Amino acid sequence: MRNLGTIDVALDEMLVNLAAIVLRLSTPELTRTPEARRALARSVHQYGVCAARSSDPRVHELKAQLDGRLKPSLRIVAVHGVKVS
Repeated sequence: MRNLGTIDVALDEMLVNLAAIVLRLSTPELTRTPEARRALARSVHQYGVCAARSSDPRVHELKAQLDGRLKPSLRIVAVHGVKVS
């Protein structure tokens, strides 16, 4: 059973490292095309699947950060100097 704990910790470390890589690749400069956005979405989804069973809070915090990268950035629109959204 002690080996299972060691494996669990190693997997958590790998998930943390993987999230760091995906976060670096999720910058707007690298995800401008629809293809790149789909690839990012697939990576974030797969990370979420792997992270679901983790008990490491770092893994879940990184998942939340990755999920946030998928949300489109909102912008304020003004018509004739009046904010409309």
